[in-house]
Amino acid sequence: MKKLLGILLSAGIIACGGAMSGFTAEKACAATSAQLVTNCKSAYLMDGNSGECIYKENETARMPIASVCKVMTLTLCFEAVAAKKIAYDDIVTVSENAAGMGGSQVFLEQGGKYTVDQLIKSIIVCSANDSCVAMSETISGGEEQFVSEMNKKATELGCNDTLFANCTGLPRETQYSCAKDVAVMFNNLIGYEDYFKYSKIWLEDFVHPENRTTSMTNTNKLLRKYSACDGGKTGFTNEAGFCLAATAKKNNMRLISAVLGAGSSDDRFNSTIHMFDYGFANYKNAIVLDKNVTLNDEFAVTGGRKDSFAVRPERNSYMFLNIKDEAQITHNVIAYEVKAPVACEQVVGKIEVYKNGVLCDTVNIVAAENVEKASFGDNFRRIAGEWAL
Repeated sequence: MKKLLGILLSAGIIACGGAMSGFTAEKACAATSAQLVTNCKSAYLMDGNSGECIYKENETARMPIASVCKVMTLTLCFEAVAAKKIAYDDIVTVSENAAGMGGSQVFLEQGGKYTVDQLIKSIIVCSANDSCVAMSETISGGEEQFVSEMNKKATELGCNDTLFANCTGLPRETQYSCAKDVAVMFNNLIGYEDYFKYSKIWLEDFVHPENRTTSMTNTNKLLRKYSACDGGKTGFTNEAGFCLAATAKKNNMRLISAVLGAGSSDDRFNSTIHMFDYGFANYKNAIVLDKNVTLNDEFAVTGGRKDSFAVRPERNSYMFLNIKDEAQITHNVIAYEVKAPVACEQVVGKIEVYKNGVLCDTVNIVAAENVEKASFGDNFRRIAGEWAL
């Protein structure tokens, strides 16, 4: 596979993509307090693709996070849709308990019938507590069991400084999280592409039975303040202060931020903008494995009508780098033993990518064409040709 390196090179580096196993947010963050100053009690900035930390400030301090708690509520909603436990057009009949929720709400009617799509949209756009409870009852049979699932999911994500007591974020003792955990949970949430169908809605009427409407305005003002921002979740209580989890994307790089305990709404938005600006100005995600480009070398196959076939990466791969980084990138190509027939898109090997000696990504290699099994006639002609030599 000596020629393979040529297709992996791009501007002198090899890129890593997807969930990079070698990068973790535990590594020392690059920004210093002198470079970034937030007016918040806790903050965290990370690259969404690799999970690598860019900036941290009291990132594991356990604090109330108010409605940012709904990041996990929404995660379980989208997870249930993905598992086909519920569907967007399913009808939910609102209970007295859900309709009676206080705080931010969309004023659901007790006994009213709404679609799952409506309820999820109202949680994302206007942080509707009543819709949260209605969804918790639909998915888990009640808020208590739903909260248990929220905590289980947090544990699965490695969020060890998080404990949920309700699905709304309304003040409750023994409920807390931290900026790092919030960023990790939010990054997981936006992995559900359907989230972005709702996250950029700025103003929309919520239609109740008999055509009564409630106007919804997005609580994430960063959508208007920062053009690269396409999602976020706000939160505020007197105890928690002003909180925000947000994401922004430019070119190949998606950043995830979390700020907790800001003194004002402007502080949380401006601090987030400051962090995003720093991240985009100093880092890049360079693509060097392109799923649409075949590798220079073909893979061998036995028992086929041909001896080798074209291959390509299964997905794009990216490397998160400081713009001044001169990282040493190496790779290891592993080709599996393959027998015909071979189907296009069949996994036939993998590429391990290393940054400074640390494994950062593993990408499957797939067949870029079909290879039919050799017939008796093919084998006869091949043998006859060898005899002729």
